[in-house]
Amino acid sequence: MPEDSARDEFLRRLRDAQHHLDLGFEQLPPAAQPLLDDRAAKILHAAAGRLRDDDPYGHPLYAGQMLKPPHPIARAAYSLAMSVNPNNHALDGGRASSAMELEAVAALAGIFGWNGTPAQPGHLGHLTSGGTLANLEALWVAGQIAEQEGRALTVAASDQAHYTHSRISAVLKLPFTPIRSDGTGRMDLNALEAELRGGRIGTVVATLGTTAGGAVDPLDGILALRERYRFRLHVDAAYGGYFTLARNLSFDARAAFDALNHPAVDSIVIDPHKHGLQPYGCGCVLFHDPSAGQFYKHDSPYTYFTSRELHLGEISLECSRAGASAVALWATQQLLPYEIGGEFARGLESGREAAFKLHQRLAADARFLVPFSPPQLDIVFWAVRGDSVQESSARAQTIFDEARRRNLYLALAKLPRRFFPAEGWTEDSSSGANSVTCLRSVQMKPEHLVWADEIWRRLDAASAAVLQCEKI
Repeated sequence: MPEDSARDEFLRRLRDAQHHLDLGFEQLPPAAQPLLDDRAAKILHAAAGRLRDDDPYGHPLYAGQMLKPPHPIARAAYSLAMSVNPNNHALDGGRASSAMELEAVAALAGIFGWNGTPAQPGHLGHLTSGGTLANLEALWVAGQIAEQEGRALTVAASDQAHYTHSRISAVLKLPFTPIRSDGTGRMDLNALEAELRGGRIGTVVATLGTTAGGAVDPLDGILALRERYRFRLHVDAAYGGYFTLARNLSFDARAAFDALNHPAVDSIVIDPHKHGLQPYGCGCVLFHDPSAGQFYKHDSPYTYFTSRELHLGEISLECSRAGASAVALWATQQLLPYEIGGEFARGLESGREAAFKLHQRLAADARFLVPFSPPQLDIVFWAVRGDSVQESSARAQTIFDEARRRNLYLALAKLPRRFFPAEGWTEDSSSGANSVTCLRSVQMKPEHLVWADEIWRRLDAASAAVLQCEKI
C-alpha cells in the first residue's frame, strides 16, 4: 500500500476508534464546538511552517541528542485518549486511564524483577512528566526517610551524573557531593568509599546510562559498599533502564543491570519517553518498598475523594497529570511487550550494535581519538586529533557544522580529557585544559544500524573537508 494511502487508512481507523468513545450525550451546542474554519486552518498551516525550523529528529541521519520518535501506536493511543482528556490525578478524572497507568507501571517494574504479589506488592510507583520530576520524588522521599531515621542527609552522585541531581538537592535543601568518575566515565568506587567513611552520605545515586557518554555505574560494586556503610540507594536509569532487556551488553554493564532487582535498591527512575517509544513527557518513579507512600499523604478539600479506591494523586507530588500518557504507554506495551529477545528488546540491541560499529570505525581512523572504554550502551563520543586540546575542540566544532551542511546531525559534548589516552595531545598536560570538546552521537533508533554505512560516509566526508582544508 502506498505511504499516503496507508496514512489515510490509519487516520480513518483512528477516527472510527474515537467515534466509539461517544458517551451518548447530546451534541455540544455550536458555541462550544471547536473552531474548524478557514481561520483555524490558516493558523495550523502557519504552525506547520514554524515547525520546519526544527531538525529532522525522527530520521536516522539525526544522530545527535536523545530524540527517539514515539511509536505510531503510542501517538494514536495518545490522540484517542485526548478525545476525553483524562486527568490521572484522581480516579474521578480518569478511571480507565488510571487503571491503565497502574498496569503500565507494573510492566516497568517487572523488567527490574520488582513484580511482587497481589498480597505483597513489589513496588510503588507512578508516571511523571519526566525524569526530573521522577528523580525529585525519589530524592524527596530519601530526604524524608533520612530525617525520620536521624541519618545523614547528603546526596552523592557521580560527576558524570545528570546535573539535575545537584539542582534537585539544592531545591530540597539537601547537601550534595559529586563523586569522581574513573577513566571509563563510571563512578569511582574508591572515591565513593572515601566519602562514605566520613559518615556524611545519606543517599547514593547510581546512574545506569549517563546522558553525556552513556556510562553505566558499577551498581554491583556500590551494593557491596552498602553492606559496610549505611546509605539509601537510588538508581537513575532514566536513559538506560530499558537496556536490562538487551542481550549484547558488556560484562560490566550486564552485572550492573542484573543488580537492579537487589532488595537494597530503594528506588529507580526510568523514562519511557526516551527508549520506551513514548511522546514527551512520560517518566516513571518506582519505590521498592510500598510504604514510601506514607510520605505523600495529603487532604484534598474537594471532590477527588468521591472514589473509595486508592488514586494516583495519593502517591505522587504532581497533581494534574495527562492520562493520555498512560494510555499511550499501555497500548505500546500491549503491542511490544517487554520480553528478552522480543521486538522491543531487539530494537535496543540494534542501537547498541550500531554504536559499537561506529566506535570501531572511529578507533581505526587516525584522524580521531576514542576513549578508553567502548560504548557501554548506544552513545558514542570521540575527539578529533590536534596538537592541543584547544585545537582538537575547535576542529570538533567545525566538523559538527560541516556535518550539518551534509544533513548529518551530531552533537557536541565537553568531557574530561582523562577519558582519552594521555598521548593523544602533544601539549603539556599542565596547561590547564582538563576537558575537551568532543563529537557525540546517540545511536538510539533501531534504524541507525541499517544507516550505519551512510552515517559513516557523511562523517568521513565532513571530516575530510575540514581537515584537508587545514592541511593536517
